[in-house]
Amino acid sequence: MGTSSRQTPTVAVLMGGPSAEREVSLDTGRACAAALREKQYDVVEVDAGPDLFVVLDHLKPDVVLNCLHGRWGEDGCVQGMLEWMRLPYTHSGVLSSALAMDKQRSKDVYRAHGLPVVDSVIAKASDVRKAHVMPPPYVVKPNNEGSSVGVYLVAAENNGPPQLDDQMPDEVMVEAYAPGRELTTTVMGDRALTVTDIITTGWYDYDAKYKEGGSSHVVPADIPQEIFDLCMRYAVMAHRALGCRGVSRTDFRWDESKGAAGLILLETNTQPGMTATSLAPEQAQACGISFPDLCAWMVEDASCDR
Repeated sequence: MGTSSRQTPTVAVLMGGPSAEREVSLDTGRACAAALREKQYDVVEVDAGPDLFVVLDHLKPDVVLNCLHGRWGEDGCVQGMLEWMRLPYTHSGVLSSALAMDKQRSKDVYRAHGLPVVDSVIAKASDVRKAHVMPPPYVVKPNNEGSSVGVYLVAAENNGPPQLDDQMPDEVMVEAYAPGRELTTTVMGDRALTVTDIITTGWYDYDAKYKEGGSSHVVPADIPQEIFDLCMRYAVMAHRALGCRGVSRTDFRWDESKGAAGLILLETNTQPGMTATSLAPEQAQACGISFPDLCAWMVEDASCDR
């Protein structure tokens, strides 16, 4: 970590921000700040706004723990500013953050590295509202948001195309629906931690991810060893292919009727949530890494030129 010679590094925890995932980011930031204080770090919580450059220039922290989610905080924008300021920061750098946030481009990277994905297209939201742009069932989601914000599942029995709300961007991703179980694997550094099987009563949407009781997690997943090993291997491959650093988490769907051929990658999260119901801290805990130790590891891993 490129910090000063002070005994106790000052850590600026970036949280909040203007994205659709502001509330989750605040939860993540507060949880990480509390964990770092437990590890005796000097912590300053920063709600990221338009004056972020000025605030950080005034604080002059030794390191920045980036707990922002969604656009601006997770797509390379803040990373570029931190590079410009030469402030060591956590998680992935400019290019890998931008690539992973753009779901279609990250799929292109996956394909180039032999990782399995389903077909998808980028379409105008206005066209998606008028007619099916691919045969149902399919999923419609923003191409550059996370946490299942604005996700529509269009089932085969639906009467017509989805009536997307006005909050959706002008262009969206339309992706063939992948049936099966929801699996996920966290990578810490260059090491896959474990596999979680996410159990929900319906679609794994925003509420299922972040509300108490929205989903249950089986850690480690009770799945065939072949599939478990593939998830671990694919997650590391995706992490490396996108050029990720620090902690990332790759999500999968697995159609068990097809065996190994039924496992596909959905996306890689370069800044996975760190809330009470979050998957990455839960996987770390399953590997004997406490939440404060995980947060301290991210701080010590921080650098520029990521």
